[in-house]
Amino acid sequence: MKIDTRYFGEIEIGDEKILHFEQGLFGFEEYKDYTVLYDIEEEEEPFFSWLQCVTEKALAFPIVNPFKVKEDYNPVVEDALLSPIGECSAEDLLVFLLATVPADPKKTTVNMKAPLVINTVNRQGIQIIVENDDYAIRHMIMQEESK
Repeated sequence: MKIDTRYFGEIEIGDEKILHFEQGLFGFEEYKDYTVLYDIEEEEEPFFSWLQCVTEKALAFPIVNPFKVKEDYNPVVEDALLSPIGECSAEDLLVFLLATVPADPKKTTVNMKAPLVINTVNRQGIQIIVENDDYAIRHMIMQEESK
């Protein structure tokens, strides 16, 4: 399938690369299908990847592996919240945090309170709100790097 992307132009992706968020993302509930894109020129896993909507070019969200921001990230989640993505083992789950990158990149934040959780077996995803009171909606990345 060919998709037009915000940052990478027109690209070809296989159906196996499409992630379905039945409930959409918070604020973008009508957009259900996404893919994860990253710069293939980087030799190791990049810090930022992109969650690109496959039906709307303008919707491309920077995402981050939470463990690159906070090694001990351990969200508390009610099992019922994950039921829409189907049964799977913890090893079959991918977790990403949405990032906000302002004009001053030193003020970049990630949303630790509402991660994206993806079942890699059936490619179903969901955005949830975790129960941890100590996780912020706007967690400064630079404060973790300076520790």
